Amino acid sequence: MKITAVFLSLFFVFGLAACNTMEGAGKDVEAAGDAVEDSARENKNY
Repeated sequence: MKITAVFLSLFFVFGLAACNTMEGAGKDVEAAGDAVEDSARENKNY
């Protein structure tokens, strides 16, 4: 779980630093949401 949190934190930092437009920011946020969904699916306990 800690590794996932570190990965997501780094993703947000680099993703926000890389986007120059609102469209780029939207794509970064969407990618971050996908990463969170994937992590949630992988860590289901049922």
